[in-house]
Amino acid sequence: MPFVRIDALRADGQRLDALGRAVHEALVETIGIPPDDRFQVLVGHDGTHSTLAYDNYLGVQRDEGIVYVAITMRSGRTPAQKQAMYRRIAELAHSYAGTEPRNMFVTVTENQSADWSLGNGLAQYL
Repeated sequence: MPFVRIDALRADGQRLDALGRAVHEALVETIGIPPDDRFQVLVGHDGTHSTLAYDNYLGVQRDEGIVYVAITMRSGRTPAQKQAMYRRIAELAHSYAGTEPRNMFVTVTENQSADWSLGNGLAQYL
């Protein structure tokens, strides 16, 4: 069960939904997440009251189309699965939301089954 946070600059509800759909579909396709396992926080930043900072680190030319995707999930995926996931997220975000692949900044944080409570004060994965 991944928990996903997506932050995008000047994104309206329609674009945020498209980005969320792109990330979720990529997770289902590449690492076998169940289709109904969608837990996301989608945040648009207006550039005035809240914004996103970025630069051209490692030669990637980012611009105001930057999208940060933070995925927290249980450990166990291989580097190859993660590479496929990053690629598919970039492809689908471009297709669904018009986001250039160079502007998709994705991080993965892994943890263990005991680190999840999905409600009712229980650790369901234990």
